[in-house]
Amino acid sequence: MNRFTVFGRPGCGFCVRAKQLLEDKQLPFRYIDIHAEGISKADLEKTVGKPVETVPQIFHGQKYIGGCTDLEAYLRDELVDA
Repeated sequence: MNRFTVFGRPGCGFCVRAKQLLEDKQLPFRYIDIHAEGISKADLEKTVGKPVETVPQIFHGQKYIGGCTDLEAYLRDELVDA
């Protein structure tokens, strides 16, 4: 299974929630602290492919999922048996 990638920042409640959802479902993921890694908003927009206003920004493999709410829907709808 492809792992998830969560781009987030310290102090972000939605980032914490996204990581917790993935941990609870025992799904493999990598968390990238955009501040620690020096990733700018412009860098993140290039990665995502559209304007970015919030974090987390989440991918499943190469597939862009969106934010925390999008992840919740994706896990519920796409990975029901995962």
